[in-house]
Amino acid sequence: MPRAVWNGATIAEAPRDAIEVVEGNVYFPADSVRREHLQSSDTHTVCGWKGTASYYHVVVENEINRDAAWYYPEPKDAARNIAERVAFWKGVTVEP
Repeated sequence: MPRAVWNGATIAEAPRDAIEVVEGNVYFPADSVRREHLQSSDTHTVCGWKGTASYYHVVVENEINRDAAWYYPEPKDAARNIAERVAFWKGVTVEP
């Protein structure tokens, strides 16, 4: 089962058939993410075909990995398959 790990903690875990891979990034269903490891961020970026992304800081044992998770609250139609999903980067490892 694929999982996202940072600083020794599992941040998300979902069955392989529940994840979406887009541009090499694994998007986990929102309900598979352990919310105690996420903290809201004010960061937003824009992708021409996916829309506006919002970010979370990943927090484990008082260590913060700023803007290490992102999601598209209202993705464009072309990216509707990643609605209600979260992806990771900045040192968060996604294990197969």
